[in-house]
Amino acid sequence: MIDLRALREDPEKVRASQRARGADESLVDALLEADARRRSTLARFEESRAEQKQVSKSVGKASPEERPTVLARAKELAEGVKAAEAESNQAAAALDQLLHQVPNVVADGVPVGGEDDYVVLRHEGTVRDFSAEGFEAKDHLDLGEGLRAIDVRRGTKVAGARFYYLTGIGARLELALLNAAMDQALAAGFTPMITPTLVSPQTMSGTGFLGAHADEIYHLATDDLYLTGTSEVALAGYHADEILDLSDGPLRYAGWSTCYRREAGSYGKDTRGIIRVHQFNKVEMFTYTSVEDAADEHARLLAWEEEMLAKVELPYRVIDTAAGDLGDSAARKFDCEAWLPTQNRYMEVTSTSNCTTFQARRLGIRERAEGGTRPVATLNGTLATTRWLVAILENHQQPDGSVRVPAGLRPYLGGLEVVEPA
Repeated sequence: MIDLRALREDPEKVRASQRARGADESLVDALLEADARRRSTLARFEESRAEQKQVSKSVGKASPEERPTVLARAKELAEGVKAAEAESNQAAAALDQLLHQVPNVVADGVPVGGEDDYVVLRHEGTVRDFSAEGFEAKDHLDLGEGLRAIDVRRGTKVAGARFYYLTGIGARLELALLNAAMDQALAAGFTPMITPTLVSPQTMSGTGFLGAHADEIYHLATDDLYLTGTSEVALAGYHADEILDLSDGPLRYAGWSTCYRREAGSYGKDTRGIIRVHQFNKVEMFTYTSVEDAADEHARLLAWEEEMLAKVELPYRVIDTAAGDLGDSAARKFDCEAWLPTQNRYMEVTSTSNCTTFQARRLGIRERAEGGTRPVATLNGTLATTRWLVAILENHQQPDGSVRVPAGLRPYLGGLEVVEPA
């Protein structure tokens, strides 16, 4: 959640953030009013309790004649304290409810607007001209079926739309990709993690995923557990209600997990193949660091994503995501989008977000600082995921339907250089 003290000091900054996101600006004034009421009711409660304690102590010192009056006053005050406490608790609950409705304050420099208002920071790699090479590019599903790497028909038969099987070389390519990502993360100082894919409502809410996009999440009502759409959720909850030692630098984790997304609201989008599916695998970077280091750590996460993209030799662009397309917890997000030849467009393959102290405040994650403790900053970033296979197959295809294996994956495939049609 956002920092209440910062809100009091500069409410216009939060209003500007809401405007940039296209969110409800009136929530800021409602929050300020709720905060003022919470503080005033708490003050009344504490004053009443202090007076009650003082009167209660005087009962033993009162004379027999005075004691009934003092006891009656003590009883009256006790009832008042109880009422004041109830009012204070009610005000605190109302404030908390409002706090959970306000997304993170966007960072300075984030583009204003919605999904299409991103800013392209740079392009990397060379886009192939298939016409100049003398053949028409096939899409990833045609290639995958020719290689017996992807089976969507049977995935649909078994589980329904947007499910699939990776078979043979398809399964091997995904394992090669994810293992390469995990090896890179390990070399960069990350701790490898295999994370739970079911989490409690407290953990899911704490990471900010039960807001505007809650309909994207699978919920198991009988157990009141949520299937995670990214290991970010489990990694954020790993240190909930803890005080961390960051004196030696950031704590970095790399989570390998299966991810589940309902893809609600995406009817008709990317229905062919495995671009937008309900289940996939991913290696996710997650960092706990100090507030002062968060922007630099964000740049490092982006650099590690680009290092991984270089290993699989994909042309891509980096975009600065607009405020209205940020998740609730992100203050800034950079996406890497790989070129998709058969659709003549770029497709998101990585995303890295600086969530500042938003998640840590909700989850009670702090670090020791001068004069006490304070919330840490959390950041996340994709290092590899199933969707990358789409771009790898299409960008490295050859006229005969074979696919060249990027050099960075060959050590994980026994030195295999080309995947031939089955």
